[in-house]
Amino acid sequence: WALHLKNVTISLSGQYECSFATYPYGTKAAKIQLIVKAEEEQHYVKEAWLSQTLEIPCLEDMTSENLSNYPLKWLVGENGRKEELVTKEPSCPAVYRNDSTLDSQRVRLGLNNGLKIFPTKITDDGRVFSCHVLYHPERVQKSSTTVRVFGK
Repeated sequence: WALHLKNVTISLSGQYECSFATYPYGTKAAKIQLIVKAEEEQHYVKEAWLSQTLEIPCLEDMTSENLSNYPLKWLVGENGRKEELVTKEPSCPAVYRNDSTLDSQRVRLGLNNGLKIFPTKITDDGRVFSCHVLYHPERVQKSSTTVRVFGK
């Protein structure tokens, strides 16, 4: 016995009960509490010095999750445009996009699929880097980090 829900929204949260008659034992029932969470995006600000290495973690508060088990992608946003930097499928090498506004040699995936940028440039100031992890076809966890670059 299974209940299939489509177009799940927060309003479907609640207690669900399945009951059916059995012979000769009578009615059997089971209850389950469904909690539907809204998609959340965490926002961070990261400061870096000009010409230094900048490391941005993918999901700062998800250290217990092994991100290598899920597809993920890094994007960069600037002036209302978003551009894909790198994608990573489980057990596959990362795929870097060459048409990026960032110099492609400056961007690499680091430990735990964090983004490493070296060297930072003044043009990186104000850019928003976002990591999208696909846990399920309909479940994406996102974090975005706005970069502030300071000169010496």
